[in-house]
Amino acid sequence: MEQTKPYICEMLLSKIQSPKDLRKLSQEQLYGLAEELREYIIKVVSENEGHLGASLGVVELTLLLHYVFNTPKDLLIWDVGHQAYGHKILTGRRDSFKTLRQKNGLSGFPKRDESEYDAFGTGHASTSISAALGMALANQLKGETETHHIAIIGDASVAGGMALEALNHLGTTDANVLVILNDNAIGIDPSVGALKKYFEKVKQESESVQNFFEALNIPFSGPVDGHDLAALKIALEEQKNIKGPRLLHVITTKGKGLPLAEQDQVKYHAPGKFDPLTGKINKKIASGESKYQDVFGKTLVTLAAKNDKIVAITPAMPSGSSLNLMMTAFPERCFDVGIAEQHAVTLAAGMATQGYVPFCAIYSTFLQRAYDQVIHDVALQNLAVVFCLDRAGLVGNDGPSHHGVFDIAYLRCIPNIIVAAPKDEIDLRNLLYTSQLNLNQPLAIRYPRGYGKLVNWELPFEKVEFGKGKCLKEGSEVGIISLGTIALQVKEAIDLVSEKSRIAHYDLAYVKPLDEKLLHEVFKKYKSILIVEDGAVRGGAGSAVLEFAAINEYKVKTVLMGIPDDFISHGTTPELFKDLGLDAEGIAKKIKTLP
Repeated sequence: MEQTKPYICEMLLSKIQSPKDLRKLSQEQLYGLAEELREYIIKVVSENEGHLGASLGVVELTLLLHYVFNTPKDLLIWDVGHQAYGHKILTGRRDSFKTLRQKNGLSGFPKRDESEYDAFGTGHASTSISAALGMALANQLKGETETHHIAIIGDASVAGGMALEALNHLGTTDANVLVILNDNAIGIDPSVGALKKYFEKVKQESESVQNFFEALNIPFSGPVDGHDLAALKIALEEQKNIKGPRLLHVITTKGKGLPLAEQDQVKYHAPGKFDPLTGKINKKIASGESKYQDVFGKTLVTLAAKNDKIVAITPAMPSGSSLNLMMTAFPERCFDVGIAEQHAVTLAAGMATQGYVPFCAIYSTFLQRAYDQVIHDVALQNLAVVFCLDRAGLVGNDGPSHHGVFDIAYLRCIPNIIVAAPKDEIDLRNLLYTSQLNLNQPLAIRYPRGYGKLVNWELPFEKVEFGKGKCLKEGSEVGIISLGTIALQVKEAIDLVSEKSRIAHYDLAYVKPLDEKLLHEVFKKYKSILIVEDGAVRGGAGSAVLEFAAINEYKVKTVLMGIPDDFISHGTTPELFKDLGLDAEGIAKKIKTLP
């Protein structure tokens, strides 16, 4: 049934306080409601920024899941959470949706303490089927067999190792779990791998293809057009009358309803601010500064042109990590393995054994998902893999599931690995250069999201000494040690202090190995020491320095500043730094309290 616009004048969305109101509508009214919902998502995201394309693609699916099933008794688990904006609007958060991703506003992801309709918190991919199966098995133990447990997972996420593990388990149970495969052929970047090719074949000749899911003992239905309300409603009603494990294949278009978002699905995954009528992205004033990810991507291409042993690996983040530059220049030496962080790390380890120099570009928060592989497959065998940890530190509006604040603490306890944090773009560039010369152990380089401050960073390469810090400013009484790009805030803080000559500033540069010669100098020279970092205080760089001080029996007053032992909510990065006292003013205030 073709969608029409006349119903939009009814202003149906303003009457929807919960799915109970939604279920009072006729099927015909859902067409107009779908258009209203799309327009509202576009309006708010155009102003607040956020993940646009995924939620636009599941508008009809979202409406019908709440229309057909008895939510919140029936449990919806949205994989990743990029898809869940329409879900939030329909479940009592319509008016507060305008606060999306803003400080003290709605989270950009499902969040259990935000709504009873958010059955499971999801910020990382491939978790939904495991969570839904866990809920279903728990309810079986309670004797509750009528509840439907529905995992909505994209074709990119379903190829992740955890999702495949969950499907393997699901097929051995009689748990009441419906997996909805939202197949739009794209995650953040286009989907990759054999499963993608399989799904394409299913779409083209569904009757003649032996079904992958039925081989796992999971009955398969579809594919069905995810934008055809009438056909999708019939398919979901059929699924509602079935119990046990099953999968419904739904075909959707990411960015549906906004032509530019449909045409450029990568750019409109999270486009920033844009014109809600035309979809044109607002132009940013060119400053000449570069994003750290681009410094990495451009530098790697330069190095790879001279060193044919350099290879690059990313788990589904080529554009986010700027490895798309390497993919264009040297496609045969750049590997997108899909949402498979564990595989990415061990793949890099395997390549290192054969004399290649693998750069594994991965967001700090996503390396957490491959921790055993870092230890067992890389560090234990002392293989020269270079981990390029983008989005280290606070990332802003994406919030606690995406803040890269734990990497220092979880990496520095691992033997053999070097952990580096360049203070600026030039340091990052030189670290990358040095790492491909004659590295004989693992190296992790952490750098933040967003723009650096240097305009001219493409200077001639200089070889650096691993484990060597430096003095940035001499002083007489207080020694400040910073790690990474927070050095800029420290420099600005010192400028705010009247007695600047009292203050010395050191760049630690490496949390492992520590520059013990530099630390002996600092602890012998100053009355008090302040250590500033943008990672977790517990187990972080400051903890490492305190361990050094304890071993060497230094009794100098030492104060730590960093991310407290808590999950930090969402907000702009400057807002979060200010709240935590890690902006220039907050650091200056702390400096003034030191003797």
